[in-house]
Amino acid sequence: MDARVQTPRAGNPAEESIGDLFHQLVDDGRTLVTAEVNLYKQIAVTRAGKAKNGIIALVAAGFLAYAGLIAFLVGVVMGLADIMGPVLGGLVVLAVTGLIAFFLVRYGASKMAALGGDPEEKAALQAGERRA
Repeated sequence: MDARVQTPRAGNPAEESIGDLFHQLVDDGRTLVTAEVNLYKQIAVTRAGKAKNGIIALVAAGFLAYAGLIAFLVGVVMGLADIMGPVLGGLVVLAVTGLIAFFLVRYGASKMAALGGDPEEKAALQAGERRA
């Protein structure tokens, strides 16, 4: 056993082992990733704070528009009630609004399918999986 064996100094890369350098690289990478994650969190919190009043205003506007639509539909039913009776007037409004809602749901569902990727993207992913 040689008493002259020295441990590597952290400041001199020539005397550090590959393992020490790799460990330092991993620690530096972990520090960098943590710092970037914290930065993106802070950006998101700041943006959400700035947008909070806008979101509240949009939600309030949505509720008011919904209440206005209900009032309008009640008025239509009441107007049709004089012509064809209250039950039949309600059914006509229900059928028309139900049909509109059906087409909106179909349209929305077809657009939501884009979240799964377009055909070109799916073909590229399948080609990549075949190679692997």
